[in-house]
Amino acid sequence: MEKVRAVVKEIAYAENRAKLSPLKRCVIIPVLSFASSLYALALSLRHSLYRFRLLRSHRLAVPVISVGNLTWGGNGKTPMVEFIARFLADSGIPPLILTRGYAGGDEARMLERHLFGRPAKIGVGANRAAVAASYFERYGYFDPRFSTSNQSPCLDQKVESHLNLEKIGAVILDDGMQHWSLQRDLEIVMVNGLTLWGNCKLLPLGPLREPLTALKRADVAVIHNADLVSEQNLKEIEHMIREVKESLPIFFTIMTPSHFFEVANINSKLPLGALSNTVILCVSAIGSANAFVTAMEKIGASYVDRLDFSDHHVFQARDVDMIRRRLEELEDKFDSKPIVVVTEKDYDRDSEILKHLHPFKVLALCSELQTISHIGCTKNGFKKLLTEVLRVKLPGAN
Repeated sequence: MEKVRAVVKEIAYAENRAKLSPLKRCVIIPVLSFASSLYALALSLRHSLYRFRLLRSHRLAVPVISVGNLTWGGNGKTPMVEFIARFLADSGIPPLILTRGYAGGDEARMLERHLFGRPAKIGVGANRAAVAASYFERYGYFDPRFSTSNQSPCLDQKVESHLNLEKIGAVILDDGMQHWSLQRDLEIVMVNGLTLWGNCKLLPLGPLREPLTALKRADVAVIHNADLVSEQNLKEIEHMIREVKESLPIFFTIMTPSHFFEVANINSKLPLGALSNTVILCVSAIGSANAFVTAMEKIGASYVDRLDFSDHHVFQARDVDMIRRRLEELEDKFDSKPIVVVTEKDYDRDSEILKHLHPFKVLALCSELQTISHIGCTKNGFKKLLTEVLRVKLPGAN
């Protein structure tokens, strides 16, 4: 299955089909093209069912912020969900994050670790309306837009001084753009600046879950990995987005590495400089590994190698054997014991199996999403947008 996924991804992001093998051009692409047509038909039918209200779209009792994308993984959705959840929780509006829980819930577990100690809750399940209802019943809820006695849209103090922090004040939909069964107050679409939309074809021929015209539904576009994209390419991406929806606000984000921790000891904390002049093997099963590998190349390692698996891949014993063989090759080549570096998502997917690489050291890289000032957008502009949706004055948004 890993080989099949690799072939599909290669075709989806191939800049020149002529360079693909005859088998891929003459056999695989026609099959994928037919499957893509069926997918487009199913997508159109589903959209019609919602448009004619044959399928119901639910309105929740609190503001709903959706974070999604038009392609498969690697667009920074989960870091953005965490960024919004931190901002809301620190501003006195406890959020409920609704996620499907792919691959055993690696993203949910990572969010739980990062948001520990904050009044944020994480609900996992495919039927997100039902999950939200169960959390509302258990913890209660309030609408921050109408939380004061005089119904004022501007609060002078944190909302938390007036409300029970157990109550839910907002919902964040993780990977919510195609989850049409819940209405939302803000639709955020994440765009990976490194890979963009590939060949602009629908799944499985291309990486698109929906046509680019779906950008018209978005309220905000966020170009992720902006620091790894040239200024010219950023302008071209912005132009492509404006062609679909000229008025769409565009913001820019980056992932900033902070430190490592040992897989065998999550409480450890190593500075980024600890791996300077070392041999590193980057192992990841995420949507876009290039940004992760690039971050490792910037910390001053003497050599960086990589093993990429498909997004949400669950490591098996055979994968550990493959990684170990590569490590032994690197050790023989450089006469130095290489260090394995994984992402936090890989750690949270299955931390135990990574320990089987002993005696090789395995570290997890910790990074956080940051908004950046670019092309007229300020660093705090995104937070101001969130407060406008909630219609309250929150600390730290100025």
